Amino acid sequence: MKMKKLNIGLYGFGVVGQGLYAVLEKSKTVEASLAAICVKHENKKRDFDSPLLTFDREKILNDPEVNVVVEVIDDAAEAYRLVKEALKKGKSVVSGNKKMLAAHLEEMIGLQKKYGASLLYDASACGSIPIIRNLEEYYDNDLLKSITGILNGSSNYILTQIFRENKSYATALQEAQELGFAESNPDADVQGHDALYKLVIITAHAFGIVVSPDEVFRFGINRISDFDVQFAKEKGWKIKLVARVVKTDKEKVAAWVAPQFVAGESYIYNVEDEYNGVVIEGEFY
Repeated sequence: MKMKKLNIGLYGFGVVGQGLYAVLEKSKTVEASLAAICVKHENKKRDFDSPLLTFDREKILNDPEVNVVVEVIDDAAEAYRLVKEALKKGKSVVSGNKKMLAAHLEEMIGLQKKYGASLLYDASACGSIPIIRNLEEYYDNDLLKSITGILNGSSNYILTQIFRENKSYATALQEAQELGFAESNPDADVQGHDALYKLVIITAHAFGIVVSPDEVFRFGINRISDFDVQFAKEKGWKIKLVARVVKTDKEKVAAWVAPQFVAGESYIYNVEDEYNGVVIEGEFY
């Protein structure tokens, strides 16, 4: 049976959006094409000029030929509106907006079922591993005991510079920003919000339990003191921003994101720089 051609409506044309455009341009044999690219700022100077560009956010939603919506914008509230409306219209959606997904995951799952559309968001939580797909395809929820991970590359890069290169927090943060690992406003990374959103999404796929971001304890690396760093170094440890969820009962979990002393025998001890790492513990593994 011939696969249905994907007519894609793209919201956002930053690094990720441009990357998708480039892939589709190079892969002419793929049964997918861009129908429209919606951008926010009409007066912004762009090197890219195409009849695909639109500033009308409703155009993609109202186009009956568009059967897939890809959302790669940084506005969580607007992403929520766009994804919700697209699913209601029976359009499948791809989103990487972890903040929006963590806050509205249960609703989004319900909309998928009600309107028969798919919502894919592997990229929202350690997409390069890829943890969500692995949890769905290879693990039994009933046998999982815990998941521990370094889920934020920016904070891990900063901590690596502090412990491996003996840099100060301020210097390491500035370097992370200059390299593009951290945003100009780094709060989401260093305060633990980014890791928390990813942990909420992972928890749903690991244990089938949807938790609210407000229910998860969070403590960022911005609150680590010089004494903490000195103490860890004297012990031969490192400090990592660890996200962890543990099954405490059949339908209950405990979840938190916080800096943690990590000894050399830990699997995550050698996860360095901007990389992520996840440890899955089950009854038999």
